[in-house]
Amino acid sequence: MIRSLYQQTDLETQENIPVDSYADALKNSQGVLWVDICTESNDEVETLLRETFGFHALAISDALDETHVPKMDDWDTYLTLVVRAVDPTLDLAEAVETREIDIFLGQNYFVTYHIAPIPALEKVWKKTLIKSAAAHLFYQVIDEIVNDYIALTDQIDDAINDIEDQLFKNAESDLLENIFALKRDLLHLRRIIAPQRDLVGRLSRVDYKVINTDFRIYFRDVYDHFLRLYDIIENLRDLVGSALEIYLSVVNNHMNNVMKTLTIITTLFMPISFLTGFFGMNFFHPVEKLDLWTSLPMFGILVLATIVFPVSMFLWIRKRGWMQS
Repeated sequence: MIRSLYQQTDLETQENIPVDSYADALKNSQGVLWVDICTESNDEVETLLRETFGFHALAISDALDETHVPKMDDWDTYLTLVVRAVDPTLDLAEAVETREIDIFLGQNYFVTYHIAPIPALEKVWKKTLIKSAAAHLFYQVIDEIVNDYIALTDQIDDAINDIEDQLFKNAESDLLENIFALKRDLLHLRRIIAPQRDLVGRLSRVDYKVINTDFRIYFRDVYDHFLRLYDIIENLRDLVGSALEIYLSVVNNHMNNVMKTLTIITTLFMPISFLTGFFGMNFFHPVEKLDLWTSLPMFGILVLATIVFPVSMFLWIRKRGWMQS
């Protein structure tokens, strides 16, 4: 799907002008053309980018290849940028994935290429507000992208809080899987945010022909947002690491309590086992009559011993404080 927005000075924005009109629109330095391409790479798109806009073959090849991290190249009369956006409504039960947007930014045109719908682009498209330069369109898009990232980190923060609440109630193996999933997602976001932050930082400091100096303040504002977002991600990574340590500590404490209980049970029955084992041995030679061992009083003594010994050892263990958690 190829769609477009075109606005000339003091005129109403036109939507989806014919593709054949792109060349005329590009000649008008007072107008701004935004062409949004959402489709798999094909010959039609490549032809449009090469013949209508005159982009370099290497720039087109990079745009049609969906394997890049955020970056920016200066081609003198235009900039090629790769940014990655995220869906803020993403279900955290699935792995966080970022979507690539390839951008061609000229003095009076803004071309975006992607293979899947991008929420940030849709938000800007619905506004249909094109200012005096194409650079302002890019500012609106990158600003929406950073807002979506912040919204996603808010969800991750809530997920971490839920995990921390559950850790002390029931530290099941599912929590460990969730912790590692969040840790993996945050690592992925960190790898994307860092170069994207640097990209916007360059736009706020370096002179480019296609970006007026007046627009630097806008990119500086977005750069501040990326700095804050990066700090948030670092803090969330620390929280996930702390949650993992708490999980391991809770599991170890639970294991210690189990071992303590089993040890106490073994200790309590140790005297009884000794008594039953001793009096159950049959290697005595019947040279004498040992009627005392099988008399009723001795039976009562043994029964009393099997009760007194465990109770006494239980009280002694409790007095020593070995039963405390």
